[in-house]
Amino acid sequence: MLVEVVVNGGFASVRNKLVVHYDGSYELRKVTGKPTSGRMTEPQAAELRAALEDPAYAKVPDRPTGSPAPDGFEYSVTHAHRVVVTRDGEDRPPALDRVFRALPGGHPPTAP
Repeated sequence: MLVEVVVNGGFASVRNKLVVHYDGSYELRKVTGKPTSGRMTEPQAAELRAALEDPAYAKVPDRPTGSPAPDGFEYSVTHAHRVVVTRDGEDRPPALDRVFRALPGGHPPTAP
């Protein structure tokens, strides 16, 4: 596993889990519906690996420090045995935004 992203909350109370493997294959599980899978292109997978291995990402705080947004999402990102948690309404470090943009679909899975 390269990275696991779990999204909780929002107005619809979603709980989605995206797992991306080093080869770019991924699975998305939602509370509703069947799991889906796919494969990123090699350049896309390489960008995600680079974003996660960026020294700036290693400096992203592990836990949120601000107040959550009402009906916002909480994101839990697990990579290399490290968990980073962030929530909507907080200032996100650019290194974490880079990881989010590199995920399949260009963002964490927030749709119910």
